[in-house]
Amino acid sequence: MKKLPTILLTGFAPFDGQSLNPSWEAVRALQGKRIAGHRIVARCLPVAFDASLKQLRAALRETSPEMVICVGLAGGRERISLERIAINVDDARIADNEGRQPIDEAIVVDGPAAYFSTLPIKSMLAGLRDAGFPVEVSQTAGTYVCNHVFYGLMHALRSRRKVRAGFIHVPYSPEQAAAIAGAPGLALETVIDALRLALRIAMDTPIDQRIGAGTEH
Repeated sequence: MKKLPTILLTGFAPFDGQSLNPSWEAVRALQGKRIAGHRIVARCLPVAFDASLKQLRAALRETSPEMVICVGLAGGRERISLERIAINVDDARIADNEGRQPIDEAIVVDGPAAYFSTLPIKSMLAGLRDAGFPVEVSQTAGTYVCNHVFYGLMHALRSRRKVRAGFIHVPYSPEQAAAIAGAPGLALETVIDALRLALRIAMDTPIDQRIGAGTEH
């Protein structure tokens, strides 16, 4: 039997005292699923600046994917965030899970200031909205490990233009949100369904739509 081409989907381990990370809980639910003739391969990345990119690069070599989407937690956000841009800086508010806390450090010395997602984020936005999911295009992936991985991913794929890639942030789970006053949460099943649809749209959309999704500030 011919081996199916792969989509690499990554989430993160828990961090900052949490017992779970909904990014990984959602991603691992899609392990082995088939979308648009492709098989999803799920990997969990550590919340650690150095180790995260080492494991991501190993996963890229192992799977030779045709598409890569990394998923992370953005606690405090109400919507699923389709990230537009990764910037070349680490500026950590808290230490990572290995105790490292870089401040104002380049991710890649002499690398470009930023990389844009190569996913059809506007088409993904429209399709997810039409299906009733809470979703937005985000103009910042932060300056913690999520942005570090997003930038490192795009840098690793800079000469492999046929491999489309990007980053999606998801809100707290309802269980996490319940323990934090005023924090919004989103059900895990909703996140799983949204990721499944986002992947299908990304695979089926060769040219992105041109629709407004910017912000004033």
